[in-house]
Amino acid sequence: MKKLVECVPNISEGRDPKIIDAVTAVIGEVEGVHLLDVDPGAETNRTVITFIGSPEGVAEAAFRVVKRAAELIDMSRHHGAHPRHGATDVCPFVPVRGVTMEECVGIARSVARRIGEELDIPVYLYEDAATRPERRNLAAVRKGEYEALAGKLGTEQWAPDFGPNVWNDRSKRTGATNVSARGFLVAYNVNLNTRDKSVASQIALDIKEAGRADRDADGNIVRDDKGQPVLVPGPYRLEACKAVGWVIPEYDRAQVSINLVNTAVTKPHQAFEACRASARDRGARVTGSELVGLIPEGDLLAAGKFYQRRAGQSAGQPRRLLLETAIQSLGLRDLAGFDAADKVIEYRAGLVDGPLVGMTNREFVDELSTDSPAPGGGSVAALCAAQAAGLTAMVGNLTVGKKKYDDVQDRVKEIAELGQDLKDFFLAAMDDDTAAFNAVMDTFRLPKGTPEESRARDLAIAAATRQATRVPLSVLEKVPGLLALAEEVGRIGNANSLSDAGVAVLTALAGAEGAYYNVLINLDALKSLDQGEEPGFAADTRARAAAAMAACEKAAGAARARIRAQLEGNLGK
Repeated sequence: MKKLVECVPNISEGRDPKIIDAVTAVIGEVEGVHLLDVDPGAETNRTVITFIGSPEGVAEAAFRVVKRAAELIDMSRHHGAHPRHGATDVCPFVPVRGVTMEECVGIARSVARRIGEELDIPVYLYEDAATRPERRNLAAVRKGEYEALAGKLGTEQWAPDFGPNVWNDRSKRTGATNVSARGFLVAYNVNLNTRDKSVASQIALDIKEAGRADRDADGNIVRDDKGQPVLVPGPYRLEACKAVGWVIPEYDRAQVSINLVNTAVTKPHQAFEACRASARDRGARVTGSELVGLIPEGDLLAAGKFYQRRAGQSAGQPRRLLLETAIQSLGLRDLAGFDAADKVIEYRAGLVDGPLVGMTNREFVDELSTDSPAPGGGSVAALCAAQAAGLTAMVGNLTVGKKKYDDVQDRVKEIAELGQDLKDFFLAAMDDDTAAFNAVMDTFRLPKGTPEESRARDLAIAAATRQATRVPLSVLEKVPGLLALAEEVGRIGNANSLSDAGVAVLTALAGAEGAYYNVLINLDALKSLDQGEEPGFAADTRARAAAAMAACEKAAGAARARIRAQLEGNLGK
């Protein structure tokens, strides 16, 4: 699974298209980073930029955005309706796929350090990247906005996390930049079968994290010592959820307008179900929902799995089926058409399947058969493992709902889900293997005219070869778990699909041995190269690969013997 990070820098310019274009242009200079959206606002004099890519690529693109904005925007002349601190006001990093929040915190702090040290811009860290609790809230960090920086910089209390703690000609022009790591924010509206705003507002109070004002026995709002309303949780309170009720004349109905500020905490289907429960309490009904902007694929897949499981069905389905389940269950076509290609962030960026996975069988095998060295055995080994995982999921799904297998229903559903996850992992490895091989080939083209160039070239070849070794090793080390699932589903699953489980075992073993061969040939190529900072890589990798291959052979041998004996024995009955 490719790691994906989103970055949403907000620059303090929303009126001059030349400046906006110049700032966003630097994103396209970074390989593997995709610009998704540029949203300027003249009244706010602010532009929200959204791009996505690998952690390394996004970090570099973000730094370049801040650098270019600082060159072109003079904060001493800036005016706009939106609160702001600097030429690049905020620069949040958001984990999208295969990346933890902790990793995004690391990215945020690394980029913040570069901004401070290389660009001489004061940087404050907020939200999950904050280094002190009082700076988690952006509003607290940005209090007084740009105009307050002259009095704040130079004090101990407002010393930036990185960059100069001084108000001078440079900081007067650039202002300060606020860098963070945060969860993905989804703007999401739930539709009601009423035009009554008060119903929507009451539902919003029931679900929002902040809760609703407490009232005494006489119905009066309870206030604290400072005269502020005392808030109590609503019956369907959701963390990381902000909500209000409104009426949209265009739709002729009320909506609960929701901001899910961290979908790792609360996902859209949970908000949808909370609204349904609250609406039911009030005699109203939810008719569907509306997604505003983009959403990570994982959030819709989670909804698809939730509704499959709630219906007693297998959630071990291909992604496209889970997405359609989510779209239908959430009523995302209630107000207009809904195309996942336009709404899912990874799809918009073209980052779901690589070029090999996107090929037809004919196209892939035709490409394989040419004199091009890639794709080659490593990609085929990964494909074998993916096919084995697909068969394993299939046998699980063919067992779901069969009365004869009532006692194993929970387990075969689980096996189907695990099989789908492994299938997607191995499919991604097909393209990863070819990309890693091509990267090795690129290093051979590096100059070697001087001893320094030759040394740098050798180190680059070694580094690329190590990465080319890691891909098949990752495939190989996943196969023992796959073989265990294939053996188990063949033993407890639908007897009519026993041969399919057997083919899964054989294909998984082929994938494992193919991956093992690729590990070995890459290790052989490393023997004559300087390993630089990883002198123990070859020995460690060889040991891991040998252990994984031995585990595969043992598991496959036992499973093959049992399945063959059972199939041959059936003929004698």
